Amino acid sequence: MKNDETASLQLVMKQFVILSSFLMLVSSFIASCSPASTVDDSAVRSFLTRYFSTWSAKDMDGYGSCFHEQARITFVQQGLPQSQGLTDFLHGQKLSHANASSPMTEVPTDMKILSDDRTAQASVRWKLTKGAEITTGTDCFTLIKTPVGWKIMSLVFYND
Repeated sequence: MKNDETASLQLVMKQFVILSSFLMLVSSFIASCSPASTVDDSAVRSFLTRYFSTWSAKDMDGYGSCFHEQARITFVQQGLPQSQGLTDFLHGQKLSHANASSPMTEVPTDMKILSDDRTAQASVRWKLTKGAEITTGTDCFTLIKTPVGWKIMSLVFYND
């Protein structure tokens, strides 16, 4: 009986070594698939904060400089997109400020950013205050990094 017990124990030990080796191989493979480091998104956060602050300050030149000249802007209302080029969009933003009965300020409340060294996508929750009226919504940005910094290529936004 002793030889059978020894043989069984040796078999279990071999299976344990094989399983342990397999698990180590799988875990090293998974680790190699993960990014070595996370991308620092502080420059994108800073850019997006500037985007909101220039709009709130009615600095339409500063606000306009956040966009790439080929940018497209889309407002989604009741599930229907209304798309504009940059010139028309900026003109509409200037008119919104000029015709507002109370000063308007818009601040980001949450930012989710996915970026690398050339592009970024960001979903930004915001709060717009106009007198006592508060509106919330989301801006979805596609950004590119240019020689002068980040620029908006596409903005899709909607109100809650």
